[in-house]
Amino acid sequence: MQIRLITSVAVLLVLAGCGSQRTQEPAARSPAEVKAEIVRLLPAKAADPKGWATDIQVAFAAQDISPTTQNLCSVLAVTEQESTFQVDPGVPGLGKIARDEIDRRAARAHIPGLLVSGALKLDSPNGKSYSERLNAARSEKELSAIFDDFISMVPMGKTLFAGFNPVHTGGPMQVGIDFAEQQAKGYPYPVKGSIRHEVFTRRGGMYFGIAHLLGYPVSYPQPLYRFADFNAGWYASRNAAFQNAVSRASGIPLALDGDLVRYGSIMPGTTELAVRTLGKQLDMRNPTIREQLEEGKTLAFENSKLYRRVFELAEQAEGRPLPREVLPGIVLQSPKITRKLTTAWFAKRVDERYQRCMARAGN
Repeated sequence: MQIRLITSVAVLLVLAGCGSQRTQEPAARSPAEVKAEIVRLLPAKAADPKGWATDIQVAFAAQDISPTTQNLCSVLAVTEQESTFQVDPGVPGLGKIARDEIDRRAARAHIPGLLVSGALKLDSPNGKSYSERLNAARSEKELSAIFDDFISMVPMGKTLFAGFNPVHTGGPMQVGIDFAEQQAKGYPYPVKGSIRHEVFTRRGGMYFGIAHLLGYPVSYPQPLYRFADFNAGWYASRNAAFQNAVSRASGIPLALDGDLVRYGSIMPGTTELAVRTLGKQLDMRNPTIREQLEEGKTLAFENSKLYRRVFELAEQAEGRPLPREVLPGIVLQSPKITRKLTTAWFAKRVDERYQRCMARAGN
């Protein structure tokens, strides 16, 4: 009897232990522990590892993002790909790239080239002309500062050239400045000048880059698709898979770029037009289709009737399950890019770095 009682108690303890393991959350780590792991995971070539670790840890804490090893390696992989851990990476031939971009924008705005050239020949506060400073620019931070100075100093600068700053991304994660300005609420540091200026600092570049990479919920099975979204926009991989399903169901070829609607326009785009051809099968009218397509920037789109029914129709037509995530087929366009690159190429390169980071972590 005593043996049976001891055995029963032992079994109950084992079961209780198993139950607690299933429900137990990972213990929260202190900031010091998180920083120590970041230092271990950083590539050996990264200068000032403690400084990087501090700025990354603060960004995770301020945004209430869990600093798991997977998340940390994701951030480090993107940063290594975008800047090799340089706070303000140099760009070869940046002055010429910037001047060409300014001339293109001036032409689109019907501003005479002679007016632009004349304005750039004016002396700036440091005694050099804006054209000379532009030609000597080596980094995006430097170029952005020159252009902001130019707009504020030349006659009618804000009227003629506001919005002409050719620098749209910056910092060690090359995050979009427009995105950073939209995400400024909750930024944990005093802003020196503007959010644009903060993007070019390590602390600001990492804060907004981490927000862009990890600051939205996804149902992706692996981080590869977050890496693609970092390049192409939130939910681009999920939306590209939806476009693939629309194409299979309708027979209409579509570019798998993740753009479901033309935001800011009442005119339907190619994806919306293709979905409309399925209207009767979906039992949905055009206004409802448009309304649900506009949820494509949120996780909620996956719970919409449109999303579910399109995949049902496509899988019936194909006779097999279709993927819920696809690397977007986007050719990267930027004055800085001199060869043909794609979002898929970017995502795979980052994923290679991510896998090496996880190997350093022992996972």
